Amino acid sequence: MQNIIGIDIGGTKCAIILGRNIADNKSYFPDLSIMDKCVYKTETSRRPVYMLEKIQNGIEEILLRNNVVKQDISGIGISCGGPLDSKKGIILSPPNLPGWDDIHIVEIFENKLGIKTSLENDANACALAEWKYGAAKGFSNVIFLTFGTGFGAGMILDGRLYSGTNGMAGEIGHVRLESFGPVGYGKCGSAEGFCSGGGIAQLAKTKVLEKLQMGEAVSFCSGMDQIGLIDAKLTGDAAEAGDELAAEIYGISGAYLGKALSILIDILNPEIIVIGSIYARSTALLRDSMMNVINSEAIKCSREACKIVPAGLGEKLGDYAALAIAAYA
Repeated sequence: MQNIIGIDIGGTKCAIILGRNIADNKSYFPDLSIMDKCVYKTETSRRPVYMLEKIQNGIEEILLRNNVVKQDISGIGISCGGPLDSKKGIILSPPNLPGWDDIHIVEIFENKLGIKTSLENDANACALAEWKYGAAKGFSNVIFLTFGTGFGAGMILDGRLYSGTNGMAGEIGHVRLESFGPVGYGKCGSAEGFCSGGGIAQLAKTKVLEKLQMGEAVSFCSGMDQIGLIDAKLTGDAAEAGDELAAEIYGISGAYLGKALSILIDILNPEIIVIGSIYARSTALLRDSMMNVINSEAIKCSREACKIVPAGLGEKLGDYAALAIAAYA
Protein backbone atom coordinates (compact mmCIF):
# COMPACT_ATOMS: atom_id res chain seq x y z
CA MET A 1 0.00 0.00 0.00
CA GLN A 2 1.03 3.58 -0.62
CA ASN A 3 -0.23 6.69 1.12
CA ILE A 4 -0.40 9.91 -0.88
CA ILE A 5 -1.53 13.46 -0.17
CA GLY A 6 -3.45 15.75 -2.49
CA ILE A 7 -3.70 19.51 -2.06
CA ASP A 8 -6.38 21.39 -3.99
CA ILE A 9 -5.69 25.14 -3.95
CA GLY A 10 -8.54 27.39 -5.08
CA GLY A 11 -9.51 31.01 -4.77
CA THR A 12 -12.23 30.20 -2.25
CA LYS A 13 -10.94 27.16 -0.39
CA CYS A 14 -7.96 24.88 -0.02
CA ALA A 15 -8.37 21.16 0.68
CA ILE A 16 -5.93 18.56 1.96
CA ILE A 17 -6.79 14.98 1.05
CA LEU A 18 -5.16 11.84 2.43
CA GLY A 19 -5.45 8.93 0.03
CA ARG A 20 -4.25 5.37 -0.16
CA ASN A 21 -3.63 3.24 -3.21
CA ILE A 22 -2.68 -0.41 -3.60
CA ALA A 23 0.40 -0.72 -5.79
CA ASP A 24 0.10 -3.57 -8.27
CA ASN A 25 3.28 -2.83 -10.29
CA LYS A 26 1.18 -2.78 -13.45
CA SER A 27 -0.22 0.71 -13.45
CA TYR A 28 0.55 4.22 -12.31
CA PHE A 29 -3.02 4.27 -11.05
CA PRO A 30 -4.09 1.33 -8.89
CA ASP A 31 -7.28 1.45 -6.83
CA LEU A 32 -7.52 4.63 -4.79
CA SER A 33 -9.43 5.33 -1.61
CA ILE A 34 -9.87 8.66 0.18
CA MET A 35 -9.07 8.23 3.86
CA ASP A 36 -9.55 11.75 5.21
CA LYS A 37 -9.94 15.36 4.17
CA CYS A 38 -9.76 18.82 5.70
CA VAL A 39 -10.78 22.12 4.14
CA TYR A 40 -9.65 25.67 4.85
CA LYS A 41 -10.94 28.98 3.58
CA THR A 42 -8.41 30.60 1.24
CA GLU A 43 -7.64 33.91 2.92
CA THR A 44 -6.47 35.84 -0.11
CA SER A 45 -6.30 39.05 1.92
CA ARG A 46 -3.27 37.57 3.71
CA ARG A 47 0.17 36.95 2.25
CA PRO A 48 0.63 33.55 0.53
CA VAL A 49 3.10 32.43 3.22
CA TYR A 50 0.22 32.39 5.71
CA MET A 51 -1.83 29.91 3.66
CA LEU A 52 1.21 27.80 2.80
CA GLU A 53 2.03 27.42 6.49
CA LYS A 54 -1.62 26.65 7.22
CA ILE A 55 -1.61 23.89 4.60
CA GLN A 56 1.66 22.48 5.91
CA ASN A 57 0.28 22.43 9.44
CA GLY A 58 -2.90 20.81 8.12
CA ILE A 59 -0.84 18.01 6.58
CA GLU A 60 0.79 17.38 9.95
CA GLU A 61 -2.64 17.30 11.62
CA ILE A 62 -4.26 14.93 9.10
CA LEU A 63 -1.33 12.53 9.36
CA LEU A 64 -1.50 12.56 13.15
CA ARG A 65 -5.25 12.02 13.09
CA ASN A 66 -4.82 8.92 10.93
CA ASN A 67 -1.72 7.53 12.63
CA VAL A 68 0.37 7.95 9.47
CA VAL A 69 3.98 9.12 9.55
CA LYS A 70 5.70 11.19 6.87
CA GLN A 71 7.93 8.26 5.91
CA ASP A 72 4.79 6.38 4.79
CA ILE A 73 3.79 9.13 2.31
CA SER A 74 5.10 8.41 -1.19
CA GLY A 75 4.21 11.80 -2.64
CA ILE A 76 2.24 15.03 -2.53
CA GLY A 77 0.23 16.31 -5.49
CA ILE A 78 -0.78 19.97 -5.71
CA SER A 79 -3.61 21.08 -8.00
CA CYS A 80 -3.89 24.83 -8.59
CA GLY A 81 -5.37 27.15 -11.17
CA GLY A 82 -2.90 28.59 -13.65
CA PRO A 83 -0.85 30.17 -14.89
CA LEU A 84 1.91 28.06 -13.41
CA ASP A 85 5.07 26.26 -14.44
CA SER A 86 4.52 22.62 -13.55
CA LYS A 87 8.00 21.57 -14.62
CA LYS A 88 9.71 24.03 -12.27
CA GLY A 89 7.01 23.78 -9.60
CA ILE A 90 6.16 27.49 -9.58
CA ILE A 91 2.77 29.22 -9.23
CA LEU A 92 2.71 32.29 -11.51
CA SER A 93 0.11 34.90 -10.47
CA PRO A 94 -3.25 33.08 -10.89
CA PRO A 95 -6.08 35.64 -11.21
CA ASN A 96 -8.06 33.97 -8.41
CA LEU A 97 -5.07 34.07 -6.02
CA PRO A 98 -3.97 37.72 -5.80
CA GLY A 99 -0.47 38.07 -4.43
CA TRP A 100 0.56 34.50 -5.29
CA ASP A 101 3.35 35.70 -7.56
CA ASP A 102 6.31 33.46 -8.41
CA ILE A 103 5.63 31.00 -5.57
CA HIS A 104 8.15 28.13 -5.68
CA ILE A 105 5.65 25.86 -3.98
CA VAL A 106 7.27 22.50 -4.79
CA GLU A 107 10.61 23.60 -3.36
CA ILE A 108 8.89 25.06 -0.28
CA PHE A 109 6.97 21.87 0.49
CA GLU A 110 9.85 19.49 -0.21
CA ASN A 111 12.19 21.51 2.02
CA LYS A 112 9.62 21.72 4.82
CA LEU A 113 8.18 18.20 4.75
CA GLY A 114 10.84 16.12 3.02
CA ILE A 115 8.24 14.50 0.73
CA LYS A 116 8.42 14.42 -3.09
CA THR A 117 5.94 17.04 -4.35
CA SER A 118 4.46 17.67 -7.81
CA LEU A 119 2.43 20.59 -9.16
CA GLU A 120 -0.10 20.65 -12.02
CA ASN A 121 -2.77 23.10 -13.09
CA ASP A 122 -6.28 22.07 -12.14
CA ALA A 123 -7.35 21.17 -15.69
CA ASN A 124 -4.45 18.73 -16.10
CA ALA A 125 -5.13 17.28 -12.65
CA CYS A 126 -8.80 16.75 -13.49
CA ALA A 127 -7.84 15.17 -16.82
CA LEU A 128 -5.68 12.65 -14.94
CA ALA A 129 -8.47 11.91 -12.47
CA GLU A 130 -11.20 11.41 -15.08
CA TRP A 131 -8.80 9.35 -17.24
CA LYS A 132 -7.99 6.85 -14.54
CA TYR A 133 -10.95 6.98 -12.16
CA GLY A 134 -13.85 8.62 -14.00
CA ALA A 135 -15.67 8.98 -17.30
CA ALA A 136 -12.57 8.60 -19.52
CA LYS A 137 -11.25 5.40 -17.95
CA GLY A 138 -9.89 3.07 -20.64
CA PHE A 139 -9.30 5.77 -23.28
CA SER A 140 -5.91 6.89 -24.63
CA ASN A 141 -6.74 10.31 -26.12
CA VAL A 142 -8.70 12.42 -23.67
CA ILE A 143 -9.51 16.10 -23.26
CA PHE A 144 -10.92 17.44 -20.01
CA LEU A 145 -12.51 20.90 -19.91
CA THR A 146 -13.09 22.79 -16.67
CA PHE A 147 -16.08 25.06 -17.60
CA GLY A 148 -16.37 26.56 -14.11
CA THR A 149 -14.73 29.73 -12.86
CA GLY A 150 -12.50 29.39 -15.91
CA PHE A 151 -12.35 27.37 -19.11
CA GLY A 152 -9.16 25.39 -19.60
CA ALA A 153 -8.21 22.00 -20.99
CA GLY A 154 -6.19 19.10 -19.67
CA MET A 155 -5.02 16.63 -22.31
CA ILE A 156 -4.06 12.98 -22.29
CA LEU A 157 -2.49 12.22 -25.68
CA ASP A 158 -1.46 8.68 -26.63
CA GLY A 159 -1.81 7.61 -23.01
CA ARG A 160 0.31 10.37 -21.46
CA LEU A 161 -0.41 13.73 -19.91
CA TYR A 162 0.58 16.52 -22.30
CA SER A 163 1.36 19.82 -20.61
CA GLY A 164 3.58 21.57 -23.15
CA THR A 165 6.96 23.24 -22.79
CA ASN A 166 6.29 24.93 -19.46
CA GLY A 167 2.93 23.54 -18.41
CA MET A 168 0.78 26.02 -20.34
CA ALA A 169 -0.69 23.69 -22.98
CA GLY A 170 -4.46 23.50 -23.21
CA GLU A 171 -5.36 27.15 -22.58
CA ILE A 172 -8.35 27.00 -24.94
CA GLY A 173 -10.07 29.64 -22.82
CA HIS A 174 -7.67 32.26 -24.16
CA VAL A 175 -8.64 31.61 -27.78
CA ARG A 176 -10.71 34.48 -29.17
CA LEU A 177 -13.92 33.22 -30.77
CA GLU A 178 -15.39 36.67 -31.55
CA SER A 179 -13.92 40.16 -31.91
CA PHE A 180 -16.30 41.36 -29.19
CA GLY A 181 -18.15 39.62 -26.39
CA PRO A 182 -17.95 38.68 -22.72
CA VAL A 183 -14.50 39.00 -21.15
CA GLY A 184 -12.64 35.93 -19.95
CA TYR A 185 -8.94 35.35 -19.38
CA GLY A 186 -8.31 39.06 -20.04
CA LYS A 187 -9.71 38.93 -23.57
CA CYS A 188 -13.17 39.94 -24.75
CA GLY A 189 -14.88 37.41 -27.00
CA SER A 190 -12.66 34.59 -25.75
CA ALA A 191 -13.82 31.02 -25.25
CA GLU A 192 -13.65 31.55 -21.50
CA GLY A 193 -15.75 34.68 -21.93
CA PHE A 194 -18.56 32.59 -23.36
CA CYS A 195 -17.97 29.30 -21.54
CA SER A 196 -17.54 29.98 -17.83
CA GLY A 197 -19.62 30.97 -14.86
CA GLY A 198 -18.50 34.58 -15.12
CA GLY A 199 -19.09 34.59 -18.87
CA ILE A 200 -22.64 33.28 -18.56
CA ALA A 201 -23.29 35.94 -15.91
CA GLN A 202 -22.03 38.65 -18.28
CA LEU A 203 -24.24 37.35 -21.08
CA ALA A 204 -27.24 37.21 -18.75
CA LYS A 205 -26.77 40.74 -17.45
CA THR A 206 -26.61 42.11 -20.99
CA LYS A 207 -29.70 40.21 -22.14
CA VAL A 208 -31.67 41.14 -19.03
CA LEU A 209 -30.71 44.81 -19.38
CA GLU A 210 -32.03 44.79 -22.95
CA LYS A 211 -35.36 43.37 -21.79
CA LEU A 212 -35.78 45.72 -18.84
CA GLN A 213 -34.93 48.79 -20.90
CA MET A 214 -37.72 47.81 -23.29
CA GLY A 215 -40.17 47.54 -20.42
CA GLU A 216 -40.36 43.74 -20.51
CA ALA A 217 -40.49 41.64 -17.34
CA VAL A 218 -37.80 39.09 -16.53
CA SER A 219 -38.73 36.26 -14.17
CA PHE A 220 -35.31 36.01 -12.52
CA CYS A 221 -34.59 39.74 -12.18
CA SER A 222 -37.18 42.14 -10.73
CA GLY A 223 -35.53 45.42 -11.73
CA MET A 224 -32.44 47.37 -12.75
CA ASP A 225 -31.12 47.41 -9.18
CA GLN A 226 -31.06 43.59 -9.16
CA ILE A 227 -28.98 43.06 -12.31
CA GLY A 228 -25.75 42.90 -10.33
CA LEU A 229 -27.05 39.81 -8.48
CA ILE A 230 -27.40 37.73 -11.65
CA ASP A 231 -25.02 34.80 -11.90
CA ALA A 232 -24.78 31.53 -13.84
CA LYS A 233 -26.63 29.52 -11.19
CA LEU A 234 -29.56 31.93 -10.98
CA THR A 235 -29.82 31.93 -14.76
CA GLY A 236 -29.54 28.14 -14.96
CA ASP A 237 -32.22 27.64 -12.32
CA ALA A 238 -34.52 29.96 -14.29
CA ALA A 239 -33.80 28.08 -17.51
CA GLU A 240 -34.61 24.75 -15.88
CA ALA A 241 -37.85 26.28 -14.61
CA GLY A 242 -38.83 27.11 -18.19
CA ASP A 243 -37.75 30.75 -18.60
CA GLU A 244 -37.15 31.31 -22.32
CA LEU A 245 -34.63 34.14 -21.91
CA ALA A 246 -32.52 32.13 -19.48
CA ALA A 247 -32.65 29.14 -21.83
CA GLU A 248 -31.55 31.39 -24.71
CA ILE A 249 -28.55 32.59 -22.67
CA TYR A 250 -27.44 29.03 -21.96
CA GLY A 251 -28.01 28.22 -25.62
CA ILE A 252 -25.60 30.99 -26.62
CA SER A 253 -22.98 29.63 -24.23
CA GLY A 254 -23.54 26.14 -25.59
CA ALA A 255 -23.07 27.30 -29.17
CA TYR A 256 -19.70 28.88 -28.36
CA LEU A 257 -18.77 25.76 -26.43
CA GLY A 258 -19.44 23.91 -29.69
CA LYS A 259 -17.07 26.28 -31.52
CA ALA A 260 -14.30 25.68 -29.01
CA LEU A 261 -14.80 21.91 -29.08
CA SER A 262 -14.78 21.87 -32.87
CA ILE A 263 -11.30 23.42 -32.81
CA LEU A 264 -10.07 20.80 -30.33
CA ILE A 265 -11.69 17.93 -32.26
CA ASP A 266 -10.17 19.01 -35.57
CA ILE A 267 -6.68 19.60 -34.18
CA LEU A 268 -6.31 16.80 -31.61
CA ASN A 269 -8.74 14.10 -32.80
CA PRO A 270 -9.65 12.90 -29.26
CA GLU A 271 -11.62 9.76 -28.43
CA ILE A 272 -13.49 11.45 -25.61
CA ILE A 273 -14.02 14.96 -24.24
CA VAL A 274 -15.06 15.20 -20.60
CA ILE A 275 -16.53 18.48 -19.35
CA GLY A 276 -16.88 19.40 -15.71
CA SER A 277 -18.59 21.89 -13.41
CA ILE A 278 -21.35 23.88 -15.11
CA TYR A 279 -21.64 21.51 -18.07
CA ALA A 280 -21.87 18.50 -15.77
CA ARG A 281 -24.69 20.19 -13.82
CA SER A 282 -26.50 21.72 -16.81
CA THR A 283 -25.90 19.32 -19.69
CA ALA A 284 -29.50 19.52 -20.87
CA LEU A 285 -29.30 23.31 -21.21
CA LEU A 286 -26.06 23.30 -23.24
CA ARG A 287 -25.82 20.10 -25.24
CA ASP A 288 -28.24 20.72 -28.13
CA SER A 289 -26.77 24.07 -29.16
CA MET A 290 -23.25 22.68 -28.63
CA MET A 291 -23.88 19.68 -30.88
CA ASN A 292 -25.55 21.79 -33.58
CA VAL A 293 -22.32 23.76 -33.98
CA ILE A 294 -20.04 20.72 -33.75
CA ASN A 295 -22.07 18.92 -36.42
CA SER A 296 -21.65 21.87 -38.78
CA GLU A 297 -18.04 22.81 -37.93
CA ALA A 298 -15.96 19.76 -37.01
CA ILE A 299 -14.59 17.26 -39.52
CA LYS A 300 -17.17 14.49 -39.82
CA CYS A 301 -14.91 11.48 -39.27
CA SER A 302 -13.25 13.17 -36.27
CA ARG A 303 -16.48 14.18 -34.56
CA GLU A 304 -17.99 10.74 -35.09
CA ALA A 305 -14.96 9.19 -33.37
CA CYS A 306 -15.32 11.45 -30.31
CA LYS A 307 -17.66 11.06 -27.35
CA ILE A 308 -18.59 14.16 -25.34
CA VAL A 309 -19.68 13.45 -21.77
CA PRO A 310 -20.05 15.20 -18.40
CA ALA A 311 -17.44 14.52 -15.73
CA GLY A 312 -17.99 11.24 -13.93
CA LEU A 313 -16.44 11.96 -10.53
CA GLY A 314 -18.96 14.61 -9.55
CA GLU A 315 -18.26 16.60 -6.40
CA LYS A 316 -15.22 14.43 -5.61
CA LEU A 317 -13.40 15.42 -8.80
CA GLY A 318 -11.16 18.01 -7.11
CA ASP A 319 -10.11 15.50 -4.44
CA TYR A 320 -9.27 12.77 -6.94
CA ALA A 321 -7.52 15.32 -9.17
CA ALA A 322 -5.05 16.37 -6.50
CA LEU A 323 -4.37 12.77 -5.51
CA ALA A 324 -3.95 11.76 -9.16
CA ILE A 325 -1.00 14.16 -9.48
CA ALA A 326 0.80 12.37 -6.67
CA ALA A 327 -0.03 8.95 -8.12
CA TYR A 328 1.11 9.94 -11.64
CA ALA A 329 4.36 11.51 -10.40
